[in-house]
Amino acid sequence: MDSDEQLIASYLKGDGDSLNILIKRYSDYIYNFIYQYVKNRELAEDLTQEVFIKVWKNFKKFDPKKKFKVWLFQIARNTTIDFFRKKKEINFSELEREGEEFDIPDTGPIPSEIFEKKEIQAEVKKALEVLPLIYRSTLIFYYQNQFNLREIAEIRGEPVDTIKSRYRRALVLLQKQLLESSHLNSDIKRIQDNG
Repeated sequence: MDSDEQLIASYLKGDGDSLNILIKRYSDYIYNFIYQYVKNRELAEDLTQEVFIKVWKNFKKFDPKKKFKVWLFQIARNTTIDFFRKKKEINFSELEREGEEFDIPDTGPIPSEIFEKKEIQAEVKKALEVLPLIYRSTLIFYYQNQFNLREIAEIRGEPVDTIKSRYRRALVLLQKQLLESSHLNSDIKRIQDNG
């Protein structure tokens, strides 16, 4: 599989299929990102399409020294902010607090653990939903979208130290929420006893 950098270089040399591959690679991520803000499937689809049109129109302005994924999420964030500015439906600061759906990647548990893992995933999802949106989105960017803290800071236009602090606080809040969950208390105790 070609890297983003290889696809970008191919596209800039005239290979239109390379852009299609990049769009397919990231369209679900961008859709999920936008959907969390707009909570409307059709609108999220329209805005996702608008993001990729902007990417296409501005591709020659892309700085190859930067990561394409970071640039793409910046465009998605700005497109969503522009939409809300035009609609004046929410305060723009909401975009700093919103997040995406969070799924724990499956690491292939043995069959007897599948049910337990799904139950734990559901508990983590519930715990994330309770977190303030600014913390939830930081964890989602880091774990689901696999951005490092510097990239998250770049997407958000905030200092790296702010993101580091927010990330640490988010983990503490998530752990606290999970420990308060009655379903996980027995599982955590069992794991600790067997560990």
